[in-house]
Amino acid sequence: LVPSKDRLGDPFLRPGIVGTYEDVGRLAEELRADEVIIAVDNRRGTMPMQTLLDLKFKGTLITDGVTFYEREHDRIYVRQLNPSWLVFNDDFAISPLTRNTKRLFDIILASIGLLLIWPLLLATAIAVKLTSRGPALYIQERAGPQGKPFHMYKFRSMRTDAEVAGKPQFAQKNDPRVTPIGRFIRKTRIDELPQLVNILRGDMSLVGPRPERPYFIEKLREKIPFYHHRLQVKPGLTGLAQVSYGYSGADEDDHLQKLQYDLSYIKNLSIALDMSIIAKTVKVVIVGKGAR
Repeated sequence: LVPSKDRLGDPFLRPGIVGTYEDVGRLAEELRADEVIIAVDNRRGTMPMQTLLDLKFKGTLITDGVTFYEREHDRIYVRQLNPSWLVFNDDFAISPLTRNTKRLFDIILASIGLLLIWPLLLATAIAVKLTSRGPALYIQERAGPQGKPFHMYKFRSMRTDAEVAGKPQFAQKNDPRVTPIGRFIRKTRIDELPQLVNILRGDMSLVGPRPERPYFIEKLREKIPFYHHRLQVKPGLTGLAQVSYGYSGADEDDHLQKLQYDLSYIKNLSIALDMSIIAKTVKVVIVGKGAR
């Protein structure tokens, strides 16, 4: 439906534009609609609220477009997101019990993980040292909750002159700065395993938004609405965006797409969701999806 009759009959997917906002009640009854989805940028003074209320009391489900999009795609449509949707949505308020349970979950699994894989960590460190000049570990500043910086640990997978100009750069697909052993440990995600130490220290969580560098955070929050809200939780070794969208580039649209998953994760945060993401991460690692 559209605000005026000027565009009646215009094609718009299927079946096309069939009426104006004033026709919503009549069309809902004629089509016996179970649900009406409100997906417009500006509703003030344009939506027939009394008609929508009448439909609601008759049993028709009235759904906000952002809510519908999240339900169908497991991510929040940021381009049509209004601050009021976030303010009045109680799901974004993470309880102390949830945070404390998640922290205990992180400590237990990270401890078990380090005990089980320390031979792999040692072998990887030796392999990195023997195949390229420089340290085995790469320590880099990343943004934690509320943007507070911390030092994140990774196995070094690039040449030591990867940022010789001194300006931070996003990693790209088939990045020429990656060493031969680095390509393998990136594909298998072994390069990320030292972050288990960051998890034990409390800098990170097993599951959360990807830890980003403060330099890029500042650049992206200027261009992408609500980008800084991903900093409401600890960054993760894996996350909903990592397993759902993967790594496909470093342009603004890629970060917007990943933000939509990050916000959906924060809204629906639970231990059950974390377990589901961890299971999906194992599958992603096995098939090598999203390697860069």
